[in-house]
Amino acid sequence: MAKTILITGATSGIGHALFEQYTKAGDQVIACGRNKKQLDAFADIAFKTCLFDMTDKAQIEAATEPLTSLDILVLNAGNCRYIDNAKHFDGALFADVIQTNLVSLGWLLQYLLPKVKSGGQVVFVSSSATIIPFTRSEAYGASKAGMDYLANSLRLDLVKENIAVTLIHPGFIKTPLTDKNDFDMPFLLSSQEAATRIISAIKQRKAYAHFPKRLTYLLKLLSLLPNAWWQKIILKDNK
Repeated sequence: MAKTILITGATSGIGHALFEQYTKAGDQVIACGRNKKQLDAFADIAFKTCLFDMTDKAQIEAATEPLTSLDILVLNAGNCRYIDNAKHFDGALFADVIQTNLVSLGWLLQYLLPKVKSGGQVVFVSSSATIIPFTRSEAYGASKAGMDYLANSLRLDLVKENIAVTLIHPGFIKTPLTDKNDFDMPFLLSSQEAATRIISAIKQRKAYAHFPKRLTYLLKLLSLLPNAWWQKIILKDNK
């Protein structure tokens, strides 16, 4: 039976790949984003489109108000910016990333979670960067770590509503965001590969999924080492 699935950040990267695969499978996909041109291009294949800036509460409220019920809510949209000089910390950049990746989730949940059916599912697309700290990632990592806690806490409170919560930790995925990275990205996956793995986890109603395992298990192993050991490994290419 076709499901009604809302995807934020559906106009590029993982969100776009999820949109394509769910649509091809015959599901009713509500594509959300702030790129009007791209959303207009989806008009003939999307069930519905929602145009809004995730940092604008009023836009979110207005765009999502007409929606009725959802089977799956995929919170995927986000941004990645780095703190290049920690000593001269960029507070504005930090606030922007936290606002986009974390604070906006509160507004999205306020207006969309009541529309998720009993037996439905909320999916948070976070990052394997939260497994262990990385250099320059103070803003991005903090925002995703906050998302992790939000997802894991929300899961407990939604048990009585019969709504599952799935937390996803992708590794490096080739997207317009990662195309800007100026460092090696081991075990890089395509957006389509990432979408296939996410959809599989959603179908199984997993509480947690991470991939590719070659990367995520390595990070988990490093996190078990004494601080001085993993810090030396992380910092060896940052001198």
